[in-house]
Amino acid sequence: MVKNKASSYLGVIIPLTLGALLTVYLYFSFTPEQTETIKKHFLTANYSYVGMALFIAFLGYAFRAYRWKYTLAEIGSHPGFLINFLAVSIGYFVNLGIPRSGEVSRAMILKKYRDVPFDKAFGTIIAERIVDFAVLLLLITASVVLEFSTLKTFLLTNIPINLLIVLGCLGFAGLLTLFYLYNFSQWKYILLVKSKINGLKEGILSVRNMPDKLPFLAYTVLIWASYIAMFYLTVCSLDATKNISLGTTIVAFVIGGLVMTFTNGGFGFFPPLIGNILFLYHIPKEAGQALGWIIWTSQFLITVFLGLLSFLVLPIVGQKK
Repeated sequence: MVKNKASSYLGVIIPLTLGALLTVYLYFSFTPEQTETIKKHFLTANYSYVGMALFIAFLGYAFRAYRWKYTLAEIGSHPGFLINFLAVSIGYFVNLGIPRSGEVSRAMILKKYRDVPFDKAFGTIIAERIVDFAVLLLLITASVVLEFSTLKTFLLTNIPINLLIVLGCLGFAGLLTLFYLYNFSQWKYILLVKSKINGLKEGILSVRNMPDKLPFLAYTVLIWASYIAMFYLTVCSLDATKNISLGTTIVAFVIGGLVMTFTNGGFGFFPPLIGNILFLYHIPKEAGQALGWIIWTSQFLITVFLGLLSFLVLPIVGQKK
């Protein structure tokens, strides 16, 4: 138990420490002129766009909470929209500490306040995440197609052609190896992976066989549309970035979203990454990083606000009927 607690603490402390160190390093790596330019971008930003983005973010929470009712109905549970919304808000808040722990907290809340079996509630969340992952893959593909020429130029300019050929050959060999292992290997770890993949297939099929799959998919589209709209509205808040294309926005959104997912809310990592991505499209790094910080800070604030508010409200409205 002590070992598990230590691992949990390290899982929070290490990413936050790395993020803080990266933030400090980036701050001191700027010249005084660059720092002043970033401050100027903050001061001259059109925060009405940020306000609209926050409203869209709130709608995204509501869409996710409402969509959840369809998978919960499949297991015979009907907690209600408000409980779902509070659980989703707390889940996002908890993710700031330990990445992906919010899914567990959502299932625990339904178990505590509506007697929904934890494993079944957690299964509905996993099914949702499988669908979301499929949407993310589509967005990644779309971003590559829309911005192929820019990405190709970047790769050819910054990576020697010989190295690209070697990496391509290694990637192809890796795919062949994975194909062989998946189809013919009896190694226990490979069999474990296959069982997990089969579980993912079952999750996707459960959505396909859902009686209300069309409303479920409609809310999935609304969720992801709200994410992109939220990101794009904030992009419009700066004069230096407001004219970038939708394709560029999707590229930045996808890569930024991946960083937010696998770190503690992207702390320390998200802003410089956005700056580097937009730099490929001839946006000054100062403007790109300022945009990254505006996006990250606004999302952090609404996550903390809704999360803490939900913690306060949940014991009151969550009393078992």
